[in-house]
Amino acid sequence: MHLYLIRHGIAAAPEEYDTDSERPLTKEGASKTRKVAQRLYELEIQFDLILTSPLLRAAQTAQILQTVGLSSQIEESPALAPSGDIQNWLEWYQQWPARGSRSLAVVGHQPDLGRWAETLLWGTTQDALILKKAGTIGLILPETGSPVGRSQMFWLTGPKFLLS
Repeated sequence: MHLYLIRHGIAAAPEEYDTDSERPLTKEGASKTRKVAQRLYELEIQFDLILTSPLLRAAQTAQILQTVGLSSQIEESPALAPSGDIQNWLEWYQQWPARGSRSLAVVGHQPDLGRWAETLLWGTTQDALILKKAGTIGLILPETGSPVGRSQMFWLTGPKFLLS
């Protein structure tokens, strides 16, 4: 299974909104995210499902990915909200009816996505992987058993490398 961890695009400043969950993508954030999504599409990347944080900026990022044609399905997951618990996501993943599925995208937040990647790769977090806004980490998860400490990274890129 290919897992793509995608950070939301550039969002409005926190002080402009009453709650963090209300912060939308900025015009620049939406534009850059659209360009990144288009480039992923040109690279023939497809997702069987886009799983997104419930926060507005992540949901908007997921919608852009869908609009460009990367997936026809979006599902919201509370586990992807800031400070979400990877164990909750792992429980979901083990139950996900992924028969025949090859690719899953999760749209969330930093530092969580970087930490999740580290957990899946090394079994522990080191705060070493930094994911830029609209950046992507690609992992290959093992076909059986827990993916914790058993996954392989095949992609780590910030948006500027997809846009150049």
